[in-house]
Amino acid sequence: MAKIVVTGASGAIGKSTVEHLLKKGVPASQIIGLSRKKESLEDLAAKGVEVREGDYFDYDSLLRAFDGVEKVMLTSTVAFTDRFTQHYNAITAARQAGVKHVVYMAIMRKEGSGRIIPEVTESDLFTEQVLKSSGLDYTIVYHPPFTDALPLYYGPNPYENGIKVPANEGKMAPATRDELAEAHAVILSTPGHENKTYSLGGSNAISFSDMARILADIKGQPVAFTTITAEEYIDERVVKGVPRQVAEFITGWVLAIEGGEFAYQSGDLEGLIGRKTKTFRELMETTLG
Repeated sequence: MAKIVVTGASGAIGKSTVEHLLKKGVPASQIIGLSRKKESLEDLAAKGVEVREGDYFDYDSLLRAFDGVEKVMLTSTVAFTDRFTQHYNAITAARQAGVKHVVYMAIMRKEGSGRIIPEVTESDLFTEQVLKSSGLDYTIVYHPPFTDALPLYYGPNPYENGIKVPANEGKMAPATRDELAEAHAVILSTPGHENKTYSLGGSNAISFSDMARILADIKGQPVAFTTITAEEYIDERVVKGVPRQVAEFITGWVLAIEGGEFAYQSGDLEGLIGRKTKTFRELMETTLG
């Protein structure tokens, strides 16, 4: 039977993709979890999933990892790690190993936008070009910001510290990592997704000022909202120990959110998973208890 490799299977999205494949009835014997360290996949191995070791920078390890595989979920690598080389190696090795179909997760881009998010946009464009010219069947899924990661942008204790960001009413359509992983599993386990792109914006548009109002409403406590400059936002994070390069990277995302880069709601995600996505309110009510 056709085998599916999920790369980055030790990470949140990769691991959740594997778990959703199992939930959807794909036999564990057909699923391969790939990581640089096999020991990080012991929980998946315990469920009968085959685990293989492979490193995006080690081309031969990818050839071994993709042997006998029909589909590859190419979980994009993190920023500041030469995504160009890693993704190129993965796609080229997949083609050489006889893989037929690669699914790649990219970051949403507003149509016609020239915005460049450092460490992300250019490597995404490069990867998509390599994949489309590879001769392989492809599916590209465009991710919005993660609903469950939004607190990272405004920091801890918003009831005490407020929300201070270089943004105001700019909307985005986030989705949780688990919802996006479920969409991956649907694409990997059902036919008809070859040479298509999906924009996986969530069901609910929200801004940072909306978040402040929602958090205040949940606890009945005020959450001060302040629009600050990008440089002030960077400086606040640097003071708290965040490397300036990382602080600038995070700021790029906030500015993109304010600019509507992730506001598009195509309905693709709802169509794939068969329901509306969780709202920020729903998630925070659970998190805050």
